[in-house]
Amino acid sequence: MRKQAKQIAKKDDVAKLKREVAKLKRESNAKIKRLQLQAKRQGEDVKRKGEGIKKLKGEIQEKDRERAKVQDVFSRLKKESSSKIKALELQIREGTEEIETKKKELEGLRRLLGQRESELNRLKEEVKYKNHQLASKDMEMESYRKTAEERIFELEAKRREYEAKVGGSSTASQ
Repeated sequence: MRKQAKQIAKKDDVAKLKREVAKLKRESNAKIKRLQLQAKRQGEDVKRKGEGIKKLKGEIQEKDRERAKVQDVFSRLKKESSSKIKALELQIREGTEEIETKKKELEGLRRLLGQRESELNRLKEEVKYKNHQLASKDMEMESYRKTAEERIFELEAKRREYEAKVGGSSTASQ
C-alpha cells in the first residue's frame, strides 16, 4: 500500500509539474506575443520617426551614400595597405565635420535672421511712432497756421480801420 501511495504521490507530482509546465508555456507564449506586439509597435513607431528624419537630413543622406560607396571600396581594399583604409576614414570624418560645420553656419544664419527680423520690427515700430509724432506736429502746425492767419486778418482789419480813422481825420483837418 505504501508503494501504491508513493506511486500515486509521484503521479500527482508529475501531473502537478505537467500543469505547471503547461501554465509556464501559456504564460511564456502570452509574454512572447505581447513582446512581439510591442516590438511591432515600436518598429512602426521607428518607421514613422525615420520618415520624419529623412526630411531633415538631406545632406546627411548624401554623405551616407558617399559613406556606403566608401565602405564598398573599403571592403575591396581591405586586404591592401592600412594607409589606404586610414585615408578613406579620414575622408568620412572630413565629410561629417563639413556637415557639422554647415549645420553650425546654418544655425548662425538663423540666429542672425532672427536678430535682423527683431531689429526690423523695432525699426518699424520706431517709424510708426515717428509718423504718429509727425502727424501730431502737422496737426499742431495746421492749427497754428489757422490761428496766425486769423490773427493776421484781424490785425489787417484793425490797420485798415486805423488808416481809415487816420486818413479820415487827416482829410477832415485839411
